[in-house]
Amino acid sequence: MTIRIVFVGKTNAGKTTLFNSATGLSAPIGDYSFTTKEPMIGKAYVTTPCVHKEFMVKDNPVNSLCIDGWRYIPVELMDLPGLIKGASLGKGLGTRFLSAAAVADAFIHVVDASGSIDEEGKIAEPGSGDPMLDYTEIEGEIIQWFKGIIENNLGRVARKVEEAGSEREGIKVLSDVMAGIKVTKEHITVALEDLNVSVKDLVKGPNEDLLWSFAAKVRELSKPTLIVANKMDLPTADVGLRKLRDKITDKPIIPVSGRYELLLKRASENGAVKFNPVEDNYIVVDNEKLSTEEKRALDFMNKFAMREMMRHGLQFALNFVVFKLLRMNVVYPVADPKRLSDKKGRVLPDAILIKDGSTIIDLAEAVHSELVKGILYGLDIRTGIRLPPSYKLKDGDVIHIVSASRRG
Repeated sequence: MTIRIVFVGKTNAGKTTLFNSATGLSAPIGDYSFTTKEPMIGKAYVTTPCVHKEFMVKDNPVNSLCIDGWRYIPVELMDLPGLIKGASLGKGLGTRFLSAAAVADAFIHVVDASGSIDEEGKIAEPGSGDPMLDYTEIEGEIIQWFKGIIENNLGRVARKVEEAGSEREGIKVLSDVMAGIKVTKEHITVALEDLNVSVKDLVKGPNEDLLWSFAAKVRELSKPTLIVANKMDLPTADVGLRKLRDKITDKPIIPVSGRYELLLKRASENGAVKFNPVEDNYIVVDNEKLSTEEKRALDFMNKFAMREMMRHGLQFALNFVVFKLLRMNVVYPVADPKRLSDKKGRVLPDAILIKDGSTIIDLAEAVHSELVKGILYGLDIRTGIRLPPSYKLKDGDVIHIVSASRRG
């Protein structure tokens, strides 16, 4: 499956700089509002230790990369144009941009921790802005957008509940309506249970507080969110980061310097430095190729890594979203259990992201629909044990699927 992560946040928070760093693209960057006019889509990677060293083989990745013993698995990244207060009502083309975010499996909410943007999203003196207010305003706009979709369909829900006399029918109508923004029946059911309310409570009368709470819960469940505190290279950012961490206790917050990460990413492309994902630092390869600003960025990033105990940076943020918030595991399917290869002889060709709790049947569906039709069992390459189709996969499993229709 393709994981889709969307950057959201106020205009000028630095989303596009992070997007360019993660994807290697060159979307326009500027110190003015709405630099990004349209949603930008690119490919980024999450990283995990590759199993090829354990099996003492040389791998030939197809759907991913293997660099220095690390698998780089692609995910889709979208840079959403900056939002402002009133976006859910269309201000700044907000509803159009929010609709583009519907494809997201998760959000990364980028906040300018340095406080260098004002209420309208214009560049201001560092420390003069309020990172916490920026976060709450944009989060409020996203919840309001969800609330609007729910409110616009409450009449349909009420009629269905009355006709069928069943709560389940109301949940089904809501889930059908919101399927386009990746809201499932499970999300709606869990939201109702967490709030200890029923569908009838939602439709029996105008209750703004209840609708807001329900919309917030559905948004939280369907679009898990990580906060990135950006612009940490500015002196005022430490104060903003502390404020965010003190006041937001229900979401992870990861500090980054998008500007310096982009500088070092480009220095890496020029062969001047190399990023080491194991130690989460940058290593000088050719000092002569480094500019003064790149040297400053290198010094800051390596000291910052130590200060934050390596829990910082864009790569860490992407990995956290995929492996912690979305609870994905990496599984390696092979067609030839002896050579650990596909039918073309490519060793450990695919590293597949699959949700925690997925079974061998789910893996078969991800590999090829034909495998599912006659699936017999999965073979655990490490132990040689036959696993039933209902076996729940673990991170790092290497599996050969045996099917009556074909072998995978």
